[in-house]
Amino acid sequence: MPRILIAAISAATLMLFLGPRFIQWLRDNEVGQFIRPPGEIPDAHAQKQGTPTMGGLLILFAMAVPFVILSSRSTEAMLVLFVTLACGAIGFLDDFMKIVRKRSLGLSGRLRILGLLVVSAVLTVVGVRVIGLPTSLDLGAFGIHHQVPLGPYVYYVVVALVVTGAANGVNLTDGLDGLAGGTCAVALLAYTGIAFAGNRLDLAIFGACMVGACVGFLWFNSFPASVFMGDTGSYALGGAIAAMAVMTRTELLLGVIGLVFVLEALSVLIQVLVFKHFKRRVFLMAPVHHHFEMAAWSETKIIVRFWLISLLCGAVGFTLYFRYLQG
Repeated sequence: MPRILIAAISAATLMLFLGPRFIQWLRDNEVGQFIRPPGEIPDAHAQKQGTPTMGGLLILFAMAVPFVILSSRSTEAMLVLFVTLACGAIGFLDDFMKIVRKRSLGLSGRLRILGLLVVSAVLTVVGVRVIGLPTSLDLGAFGIHHQVPLGPYVYYVVVALVVTGAANGVNLTDGLDGLAGGTCAVALLAYTGIAFAGNRLDLAIFGACMVGACVGFLWFNSFPASVFMGDTGSYALGGAIAAMAVMTRTELLLGVIGLVFVLEALSVLIQVLVFKHFKRRVFLMAPVHHHFEMAAWSETKIIVRFWLISLLCGAVGFTLYFRYLQG
């Protein structure tokens, strides 16, 4: 337990210490956010044009340093670190291309998905062949003491869905100041508790480092934000959450712990499908946090309420897992 707490405190402290210098460097080099055209986001977001972005790089650095020092660098924990950094690299390429092109369009969606599928393949192969993960789904957290055998190929499809879903879900959630950072901190806190309860110390240390880095980042990213995490951060955080779910064999439980991300992604899917077939909109604007903005909710009100929902979901998810261990 002390090392887990030290890991979180160290990551947060490192973030708070380096944050102002890194943000100033981003400003000096004109690494700013490019806002999507009017109609795709609420008009109020136009004032955020030029805000320093790619703060995800600092999140990754603040997490990685204490993790490498404090952990025993077990294979499973290093695999989770790899997935996090690899997903962050995909997001970095997207951010970099936006900055070079000076527009809101970066890496194509197909290339991002392809990159996430490759990361999923590495996670599956190393997880199954090296670490020895069973290729099955464990339903124990839901009170069903049964494992659904999948086989290696179907299991890869499940892992790919988890990784791509989490990365894109967090990316879609990252639309308001502090929204993605806060909800990810809660989800990772739940997975830190799950790893600790399952005696997976290195995974717990990794989760604690991620939580500390997210909390430290919120100091600069809370409304009104002085820096954005960019796709570098959102993809890395989504990858970290997905990898933690796979390593702890709680892929299905991720739907509870990360319910906010699921709802954000579903709102976009529903909006697109309904408009395509019926030429009508279900939401005033998607993702769903923009719907509430268009309904005249303040940005702070939306963020805090989504945080509270995330806290409730994280608590429910951890409770389900803890009851499963006790049973």
